[in-house]
Amino acid sequence: MDSLRGKVAIVGAADTRVGIVPDATATELCVESILLALADAGLDKTQVDGLVTCNSMSQPMLYHAEAIAEYLQIFPRYCFAAGAGGGTTFSVLHHAASAIATGMADTIVIAMADSLRSGLTRDQAMLMQSATGHPQYEQPYGPTVPAYYALIAQAHMARYGTTAEHFAAVAVACRAHAARNPAAQMRDLISVDDVLASRMIADPLHLLDCSLVSDGGAAIVLTSAERARDLSPAPVYLLGIGEGHSHEHISQARSLTTSAAVESGQRAYAMAGLGPRDMDFAQLYDCFTPTVLVELEDLGFCAKGEGGDFITSAGIGPGGALPVNTHGGLLSHCHPGNPGSMFALTESVWQLRGTAAERQLANAAVGLLHAQGGIMSSHSTLILGREVG
Repeated sequence: MDSLRGKVAIVGAADTRVGIVPDATATELCVESILLALADAGLDKTQVDGLVTCNSMSQPMLYHAEAIAEYLQIFPRYCFAAGAGGGTTFSVLHHAASAIATGMADTIVIAMADSLRSGLTRDQAMLMQSATGHPQYEQPYGPTVPAYYALIAQAHMARYGTTAEHFAAVAVACRAHAARNPAAQMRDLISVDDVLASRMIADPLHLLDCSLVSDGGAAIVLTSAERARDLSPAPVYLLGIGEGHSHEHISQARSLTTSAAVESGQRAYAMAGLGPRDMDFAQLYDCFTPTVLVELEDLGFCAKGEGGDFITSAGIGPGGALPVNTHGGLLSHCHPGNPGSMFALTESVWQLRGTAAERQLANAAVGLLHAQGGIMSSHSTLILGREVG
């Protein structure tokens, strides 16, 4: 198939409330996000002929997308639910863009929501955290998800001399962005010392090195570039997209310090005809602070092993050389599980539209988004721009 560059555009984007939302179920948050995104696009639900969702952990359904369509009383010709961990958001956008380009649907809504904070008991949450690993080679040793990411951190420290302070600087930068975002779950500024003084979770990761546990949902409306010009005064165009898949279980990873973000990034850059230096901002998956450091290197923003210095010298916070996670990211804005990267997507739409209020970047024209699922397993990179040319 020909390149997807410039063929589809986002014309609607919306978030629900995030953080602790006990008065709405995951299903209700998903539906709410869809209706808000359609209102943002100026469309009626009857004009939607494609729907993609991600199943909820707190309120799972056998046929999730079909159930949401039934709830909305829409009858799309393109409808499915996907599950690829945190990387799902951009993987399904790849599918949806391809569906529009090949005529399978004209207007597709992508929506995801969950209630990990209000919808799960503590025991259920711990079971979810401990059931991820390989049943024979990992689970018997009792690690939870933070422990797997701690392996990545330890490996990077041993190979490149990265420090706990470098990781902590990621959390500090994300919190500085969140302080400018009234919707963020955590907005109080923190320091490197605060991160290092917070409770140890899995050496070297402290509590503030770990993403939040949240409720929330978000949705976007995707259509052809031709139709987008009639629907939105400021469509946001897909310029590049790529995926990379390296392993399922961390014990089978080829490397703990280099990920398949290398491949997904190269494919996205090639489609867009752009490179790392062309990006005005980046939204990088920050389930734990080391992931941001590894992604910065693998996506070409700095050389391998130099992620820590890039974060502390060039800077990724407000006013830095590369603003990263301008909404606050999973570390400070919210993290409802699989839908987490949806909020990086909606934030990017607002940055490129120029409607991000206090946190708006000057002259934001092109941005890179990256998400990964599993334990640095499945990677998707997305490049968006406010113009195709």
